[in-house]
Amino acid sequence: MSQKILYQLSARQIILLALVSALIAVGATALLGNFGNFFQTSELSNIALAEKPSPTISNPADLSDEQNSIEVYKKMSPGVAFITTSSIIENFFGERTERESGNGSGSLIDQQGHILTNNHVIEGASKLNVSFGGDKIYPATVVGRDPDTDLAVIKITPPRQRLTVIPLGDSDNLDVGQKVLAIGNPFGLDRTLTTGVISGLQRPIRARNGRPIDAAIQTDASINPGNSGGPLLDKYGRMIGINSQILSPAGGSVGVGFAVPVNTAKRVIPQLIKFGKVNRPKLGAELFPVNRLNKRGYQLPVESGLLVHRTLRGGSLDAAGIRGLSQDGNDLLLGDIILSVEGNEMNTVDDLYRFLDKKTIGDRVNLKIFRGGQNIVIPVKLLPMPDSRSTRRTRRRF
Repeated sequence: MSQKILYQLSARQIILLALVSALIAVGATALLGNFGNFFQTSELSNIALAEKPSPTISNPADLSDEQNSIEVYKKMSPGVAFITTSSIIENFFGERTERESGNGSGSLIDQQGHILTNNHVIEGASKLNVSFGGDKIYPATVVGRDPDTDLAVIKITPPRQRLTVIPLGDSDNLDVGQKVLAIGNPFGLDRTLTTGVISGLQRPIRARNGRPIDAAIQTDASINPGNSGGPLLDKYGRMIGINSQILSPAGGSVGVGFAVPVNTAKRVIPQLIKFGKVNRPKLGAELFPVNRLNKRGYQLPVESGLLVHRTLRGGSLDAAGIRGLSQDGNDLLLGDIILSVEGNEMNTVDDLYRFLDKKTIGDRVNLKIFRGGQNIVIPVKLLPMPDSRSTRRTRRRF
């Protein structure tokens, strides 16, 4: 009889695995709570985005810094939306009333009336109203939401007169120290301008659902409650980020604000407009970080990677033959461990999120896995998350 090389788990380790499952779920919940304190308030090519530099902004080299700030504000502020949200409130007697629940900012991105904002600005709202200064109020509807990047697109019925569109810049070519301008509605103060510089790049922040938002822009331009969803502009009036979070123990600006890079928005906007959501590929599996398991008493055969607990029928890994934990009599056999994807090490689930966020359904990638005492490479076609009636362990499905 041939010898089995598969790694076996003892009864003690099986119990420990169950405990780790609960701890990971509790830890994820706590992490979301902590980051919540930072928040203040194909066929897609036919969807046009305002990516060209605005022709109305003078060459900044010909102006003083003050004149440049004044001109950018005058030219771009008419395209910054003041978003007011209302929510349904139910009292003790079951009576339901609609009340104003918050406000935020947004940027008009085309002449069809599409407005880019944060998902957390409009999340849970029963009604949306938009103004661009003055007395005119436009009712708005939600076009699409992407909780993973904390972005959303809403829409108004555009008036006959031409609107001011905020042009989209390029967030891949920024430098620490360059000038930025933020226009928004902090504390309900209509279209307020603050200025500063880029304080840092590639900052790790998270959406409210715990997903990492890659390469956020840090700025010292004052950002306060109500600025969320508004544009962070460069000196040419181009949007380079969407103001989203502040780091503040007291709830006000302390000069540490974060913006979602505009290039992230440029990836998701066409899908939000066309589908109402972002169709990301998923591996279709329940995964555990190996380093966490090792720290909690396991002696797994590798130091890092993502242990496949189980695969979902019809998912990417299931179709590729990737194996999860399995039973052999009284023994629990170790599943495959994902070491890297396309050469990118997979030490945490955040590594996987960042990789998949830049991929589309149908892409093919090579997974390096540990199986049976050796490393092997398996090609995988990326598919959407398969349907499943089970609601268990949803926090660990990728």
